Amino acid sequence: MAAKRKVIITCAVTGAIHTPSMSPHLPITAEQIADAAIGAAEAGAAIVHLHARNPQNGQPDQSPEAFAPFLSVIKQRSDCVVNITTGGAPTMTIEERVRPAATYRPEVASLNMGSMNFGLFGMLDRFKDFQHQWEKDYLSDKSIIFRNSFADIEYILTTCAANGTRFEFECYDTAHLHNLKYFFDQGIVKGPLFIQTVFGLRGGIGAHPDEVMHMKRTADRLFGDNYRWSVLGAGRNQLPIAAMAAAMGGHIRVGLEDSLWAGAGRLAETNAEQVRLARQIVEGLGLEIARPEEAREMLSLKGGHDVNF
Repeated sequence: MAAKRKVIITCAVTGAIHTPSMSPHLPITAEQIADAAIGAAEAGAAIVHLHARNPQNGQPDQSPEAFAPFLSVIKQRSDCVVNITTGGAPTMTIEERVRPAATYRPEVASLNMGSMNFGLFGMLDRFKDFQHQWEKDYLSDKSIIFRNSFADIEYILTTCAANGTRFEFECYDTAHLHNLKYFFDQGIVKGPLFIQTVFGLRGGIGAHPDEVMHMKRTADRLFGDNYRWSVLGAGRNQLPIAAMAAAMGGHIRVGLEDSLWAGAGRLAETNAEQVRLARQIVEGLGLEIARPEEAREMLSLKGGHDVNF
């Protein structure tokens, strides 16, 4: 009997888009972030994708000191692959954004592959009351440009070059795939590339099945068998796009960074709840979830013994 195909589930546990007033279940403190990551791993996530926040008001915090308390706990309590953001928040400088990955030398770091308009203001149609002024100011800003120039991308790649860190390349549109192809052709990044195609955020590509197919076709043409494909769908698009990608041979990402929901009008109480829903999709298709050691092999990662936390 042929072995079942393995699907990597990544869980992005808090991010920098959603704010504390949107859900009481969004992890804010280091203890909450650690518990959320470990719970997601226990539910079946092979990779946890991590941001840090100010524990007092929930504002994104990209200082290495903010990551330290939960990185050490996660490593002690789980064998999952840790992915540290270099995206941070779109309001941060590139120097701020790279510091945690440069300091802690994780197995994986995220890397946004192009500049884009970043429109969060649509969330104000649903959420009206905020505990902190920074939340409303952040969400209502229609001038945000998430800058990821060629120089910015190269800065992150060269800063982390000696660390053995590989990257989850976040591509919000087809142009970002072509940007990645430039770095691949230059030999600056090498396969197997871990490409995360992102759907449904205002400023990036939409979430229609045709757009998912278009991104997959483009990546196939540009990279052939030199990449591993994963998807994330924002908001209500999370699970439908996960199901589509899993059926097409891809991997999937869920988590409260990308969606606060576990169904129509129902807030997810934990990241683990979303992982379990994704796992049901994978196993319902007759596939198996990848364990951390299998994800490491598929993505050619250095292993959890060679990080700096």
